[in-house]
Amino acid sequence: MSPRLLNLAGFCACAGLLGFAYYAQYQLHLVPCPLCILQRLGVFLTGLLFLIVTVHGARRGALAGRVYAVAIALAALLTAAVAGWQLYIQSLPPGSMPDCGAPLEVMLKFMSPGEVLAKVFAGSGECAKVDWRLLGLAMPAWVLISSGALGAFGIWANGCRDATAVRAR
Repeated sequence: MSPRLLNLAGFCACAGLLGFAYYAQYQLHLVPCPLCILQRLGVFLTGLLFLIVTVHGARRGALAGRVYAVAIALAALLTAAVAGWQLYIQSLPPGSMPDCGAPLEVMLKFMSPGEVLAKVFAGSGECAKVDWRLLGLAMPAWVLISSGALGAFGIWANGCRDATAVRAR
């Protein structure tokens, strides 16, 4: 399979994850917390990188392909880290987190970006609440699993899997 098709598949997977997030928000009426929004941004960035590689058509194993592989892996890793942090917050005993913080839009209006990130990563009751599960796992767990898989897939699709196959082109 060509790297372009593999990267297009990665982009489609990210689009599917974002599509489900919006379905959960608008059809299941699950309001995303600030950490959920950051996870969406991470999935969006990962998908955007997959799309850029698809359009650029970098060859697997070439320098550009390796750079893209690292960029996709970093975006996926950051997304997984945010999801992991939210899972940690959700594992804390009830009542150990403040009830709710200000909405993200309000924080962005009145605080610097650094202050907003500090507040968001401190967590709040809204980030600790588990409203939805699939096979016993909360949504951040699925984001963590998906991001890990997408990062590994990005490395596999764009990194050098077989140096002799790259030289033969």
